[in-house]
Amino acid sequence: MYDFKPDPDLDPAERYRQLCDAAEALTSGESDGIANMANVAALLWEFVPDLNWAGFYRMGEGADGSSELVLGPFVGRPACIRIPLGQGVCGAAASEGKTQLVEDVHAFPGHIACDAASRSELVVPVLRAGEVVAVIDLDSPRPARFNEADARGLEKLAALLADRI
Repeated sequence: MYDFKPDPDLDPAERYRQLCDAAEALTSGESDGIANMANVAALLWEFVPDLNWAGFYRMGEGADGSSELVLGPFVGRPACIRIPLGQGVCGAAASEGKTQLVEDVHAFPGHIACDAASRSELVVPVLRAGEVVAVIDLDSPRPARFNEADARGLEKLAALLADRI
């Protein structure tokens, strides 16, 4: 059994360094991407305070053959299963290939409210060979919960996972 419990008083840079170390330990040598996403979703829940959702959306194929995001492993309340590219915060991150740091989701055009309690969101694309293969999605019930330090830390995690999910 693994027990990854960060000190609650860590500064964000050290918190994300330890998160990446834990993710490295859990995913190194494991070829199953779903298992790796599941463990990392649990790590995110343990390491990042003030969350009400933490997990992944994977690139998939819609009924019409177009690319879209499909729900992956997560911790939190039930979520939207499919998200079209370009829609909502996750769809924007996937279509643009860029981190989306949203202080107030209600002010984000086209926000998809899977959980009405969410107030802020951070979504980071996972890129493999320049292509988005998934996004990491964090939601918080606290407005403006996420900042640039969170974004940079999650981007490092996404880079670590690029060939493991």
